[in-house]
Amino acid sequence: MPEPEAIVEHHDMEPPRRRHLLFLACLAPLVGIASGLICALFRIALEAAVHLREASVAKAQLLGIAGLPVVMAVTAALVAASAWLVRRFSPHASGSGIPHIEAVIEGELPPAPASLAFVKFAGGVLSIGSGLALGREGPSVQMGASVAHTVGRLFRRDWADCRVLMAAGAASGLATAFNAPIAGAVFVLEELVRRFEPRIAIVILAATASAVSVARVLLGDEPDFHIEVRDYGDPLTHLLYGVLGIVAGFAAIAHNRILLAGLALASRLSFIRVEIRAGAIGAAVGLLGWYLPGMIGGGDRITQAALLGQQALMVIPLILVLRMALGSVSYASGTPGGIFAPMLVLGAVLGLGVGIVLKGAVPFANVQPAAFAVVGMAAFFVGVARAPVTGIVLVTEMTASVELLVPMLGACFASMLVPTLLREPPIYDSLRAATLRREAERLSRG
Repeated sequence: MPEPEAIVEHHDMEPPRRRHLLFLACLAPLVGIASGLICALFRIALEAAVHLREASVAKAQLLGIAGLPVVMAVTAALVAASAWLVRRFSPHASGSGIPHIEAVIEGELPPAPASLAFVKFAGGVLSIGSGLALGREGPSVQMGASVAHTVGRLFRRDWADCRVLMAAGAASGLATAFNAPIAGAVFVLEELVRRFEPRIAIVILAATASAVSVARVLLGDEPDFHIEVRDYGDPLTHLLYGVLGIVAGFAAIAHNRILLAGLALASRLSFIRVEIRAGAIGAAVGLLGWYLPGMIGGGDRITQAALLGQQALMVIPLILVLRMALGSVSYASGTPGGIFAPMLVLGAVLGLGVGIVLKGAVPFANVQPAAFAVVGMAAFFVGVARAPVTGIVLVTEMTASVELLVPMLGACFASMLVPTLLREPPIYDSLRAATLRREAERLSRG
């Protein structure tokens, strides 16, 4: 039992949870509005960059094979510029940013300067817009947290209050990235804070509501994905979703190991300037985009096609292999970009493939492959991140469908059980450890 002095010291370091709560509740909508605005503008800028890339590649293809070196050179230059921005102005802007925010909230790293938001915005548009297989949600989470910390500093809040505001800003960023306000709030409580704190929950709810309200003015209120399936099968079919969960669990392990292998390789090649490495990756992405333009980028179109059951079984293994490899290489480039959206791509395609196979193998069951694609998104995410409530709520909000909640529960149970039994750590734990190692190495170099 701790001594009375230790108890007093603990309370001195941890202000009462209700301290300044009313003031924080008033600041929360400001954090949400600012985060929602910047993250909505980020989505708009990314869409413009993607349209510009596709139009430019189409024009280059009019030149025949002579246009290929031009596309590769431009893509290489843009990705290298993104890596340069990160190295020169804000090293913590590299990658997803979610592991960095986790470490900051837990007090393992200091908050990054306000310049991070600019670097994350500009660098993310350059890298993701160029075709790297990265998602918008990581940058959105980190930008939201950065904006929230700036607001806290402007109003002279102490660290306890700034921590709460940063959690709210992170939730607002994710909510805006996927038009999923509940998932944004749940993710922060389940993954970043990892416990339910009423003080944080109150501020998060106010911030995410404000963020999504602002974002929907600019982006509309339609769900990110459209599904047409309405018959989700009988109890026998529900058991087959457990098979999908098992497959998703093993696929999640493969995904995590491939992603971390890419980071390990990049670390071994650290003697090569990061801009050169990023440029080489950009050139390879440009080459892939020339021949298979649908395979590069965040992958929302691939996900939507899978959810409509429009992918053929014979191309699904190719998509899975290419996207896993491309995601690993892209994340190792040292540029801003998340792994949420790429995970959803892999989950949807994997679910569709398993659904098609089971439909042929168990013809007497009412298997709807498109429904398996929806469940696959949640199951694969849960296997990778080990955040089941976030995965289920996120996919439900993104597809505006609640009919698959029971199959999702079963599939997510299985997909979470497999890597847990095999002692495979969640991806964000591994990335957070890598972030702390890089920061220690950077400080040791002076």
